[in-house]
Amino acid sequence: MISIGVGHLLDESGSNLALLGTTRSKKHTGALEAKRGDDARQRRLELSEAILDAAPDPVAAIGRDGRVRYVNAACGPLLERASAEVIGRHFSELISNHQPDADSSDGVRCGHVELRLPSGETRWIAYSTKQLEDSPIGGAVAYLRDETERRHNELRLSRQNDELEQTVRALAHDLRSPLVSVLGFSRLLREEFGAPLGERGTHFLERITEAGRTMESLIRDLLDFARIGHAGEQRELVDPREVLLQLRGELKPRLEQSGIELIVPEDPPLLCCDRTRLYQLFSNLVGNALDHMGPCEKPEVRVDVRETSEWHQIVVCDNGRGVAPTERERIFEMFHSVAHPGGRKGTGIGLAIVKKIAERHGGRAFVESTPGSGAAFHVLLPRS
Repeated sequence: MISIGVGHLLDESGSNLALLGTTRSKKHTGALEAKRGDDARQRRLELSEAILDAAPDPVAAIGRDGRVRYVNAACGPLLERASAEVIGRHFSELISNHQPDADSSDGVRCGHVELRLPSGETRWIAYSTKQLEDSPIGGAVAYLRDETERRHNELRLSRQNDELEQTVRALAHDLRSPLVSVLGFSRLLREEFGAPLGERGTHFLERITEAGRTMESLIRDLLDFARIGHAGEQRELVDPREVLLQLRGELKPRLEQSGIELIVPEDPPLLCCDRTRLYQLFSNLVGNALDHMGPCEKPEVRVDVRETSEWHQIVVCDNGRGVAPTERERIFEMFHSVAHPGGRKGTGIGLAIVKKIAERHGGRAFVESTPGSGAAFHVLLPRS
């Protein structure tokens, strides 16, 4: 509504001047401002939709009632449905097997869902959602990512690994029987026919026995490697000091003979893991240090267990010859063993066992070293 107003002013001579003007009522002004606000919101909405429609990744908006309010163009191929078939449907109608992962401090939720397609097939979708507190539709915006191919690859690799580990176990068991015979007859041959064999024959026999012992260690390590992560393991809180004291007692003759001091932590935090696997982990890391640290002044192997907000960190370090930069990645590979003059050559499986134990517990293993200044092997294990 428009009203007319008349105002009076005095000119320089004191005469009256009439001014004619128009004003708008407060009600009408408020309506215009509301319309401008609606227009601005509509333009912002149209701009947002244009941006999202051009995005290569699928994005959906879910209302407070759980129904789909918007999907961008990239959702079409993912859902195998037109937008009109999706908008208005409850999100639970489209998914199954919801597996939430975590909530971040900024309100973003992540997880995985199985998406049911009209064809009857299922896709594995990773999502992250952000709550829309001030949005007129409320609810949340969801960013989707198709991980079906990756999921299938992981399952295929898992099956292949299982088949490989079963083959390794079967092969190791089959090799044990003839190996026991070889070692047994070698011992009898040395005891009963040692004199006729002479010095040269006895030397050859010792080489046969030594090779048999090496194969025996290799078979044992292969079986240990194949068993990691299989049924029967029990994760619990384990005191690493108790495990390390047991290991130090078993290694006492070797440590005294080599003049190496094994230093263990006084009051380490408890670790969440399988006790047998933790013993294997320490045994292989300490054994690797003893085998490869080489001669040095006041040789020592120090074990430390540290605690962060997310991880328990095991560190086994020595003051020996160290690890060359070219070996730091390969050193954890199966059958890769670094030979040093005068050093003991292992089976090449010990550090691979360490890496597999760490990864099966949700952690990782790595080494830091400066040649000539020792090596520090790190293992990260989740706190829970």
